[in-house]
Amino acid sequence: MASEAFEDIVETFEFLEDWEDRYRHVIEMGRAMEPLPEAFKVPATKVEGCASQVWLMAEIDGMGPEATYRFKGDSDAMIVRGLIAVLKALYGGLSVAEVLKTDAHGELARLGLDEHLSAQRSNGLRAMVERIRAQAAGAAEAV
Repeated sequence: MASEAFEDIVETFEFLEDWEDRYRHVIEMGRAMEPLPEAFKVPATKVEGCASQVWLMAEIDGMGPEATYRFKGDSDAMIVRGLIAVLKALYGGLSVAEVLKTDAHGELARLGLDEHLSAQRSNGLRAMVERIRAQAAGAAEAV
């Protein structure tokens, strides 16, 4: 149930055989991402459970399960900014119902991230996914 943008990342990772190249690609994705304005880097958008500073701000268009989910995010660590860009590709533009159905662990495993991230980064990635799912669940219930 991955988006076309995420499938593009999967294809790129298949082409880039070396993990160092994949790592650089993730960092470049983070560099290309628009930074979150400082005004939104507040406790309400901060993701707890990450070793780095991470902020995610949902942008939900519509109401209920068919509302479209998007988010903006930022981090003080370049690799984490890249992971946010990967999550944006995975979830961006899906309905909140589709976000809740997406097996993030399974999709991200296709990239081999679980094998190459430190335990702290893996925990942080899991915390970001949990925040996204919570935002989507809240929006799905809104009427």
